[in-house]
Amino acid sequence: MCAMQVNQFDSSDEEPLEEEQTPFQVSWLPLSPAYSQFLGISSLPGCRFKNIKRNLQKDIDELKSDGVLDVFVLCTKGELTKYRVPHLMETYQNYGITVHHHPIPDGGTPDIARCCVILNELRNCLESKRKATIHCYGGLGRSCLIAACLLLQVSDNITPQQAIDCMRELRGSGAIQTLKQYNYLHDFQETLAAYLATESERPRSVSR
Repeated sequence: MCAMQVNQFDSSDEEPLEEEQTPFQVSWLPLSPAYSQFLGISSLPGCRFKNIKRNLQKDIDELKSDGVLDVFVLCTKGELTKYRVPHLMETYQNYGITVHHHPIPDGGTPDIARCCVILNELRNCLESKRKATIHCYGGLGRSCLIAACLLLQVSDNITPQQAIDCMRELRGSGAIQTLKQYNYLHDFQETLAAYLATESERPRSVSR
């Protein structure tokens, strides 16, 4: 069962004053019993776009104070420029945070091979007790998609719809935003099994 964590947003249509900053919050997804660690999901740190005004240094300071060591960035480099954080990944590295950059187009899905790479890196962090967070732009579509795939991979008794419901309980009703993402999750376990079966048939120089 996901723990509910409410994100509060200013519903005012007025332009925020320059010194007013949009709150930055990380939602922590429990992964028990597979892992004692939690996975953080957030929107884009430092984003300055339309009525969103965040301070990158302040946001990364919050991540550091939470003990975050690894960040998975799903935005494209074009998005980082658009949302006025073009040097985000270098800034993470300057703070001693390891960056895993896996760009996925907004509203889109990764192919199963890329998804497996992301999930393997996430699980390596979890198994090494390294606290990790994942973000796209809003922390609703791509981030929740990958987090839901992780849930489906590490748990034998969760259904795709339960994984989606879990994301929406944690991040709000906007989580898993597109039909493509919804269908991807419903097909994920079957697609993953087929991919892993194909991979296992390939000759490998080093056995597991």
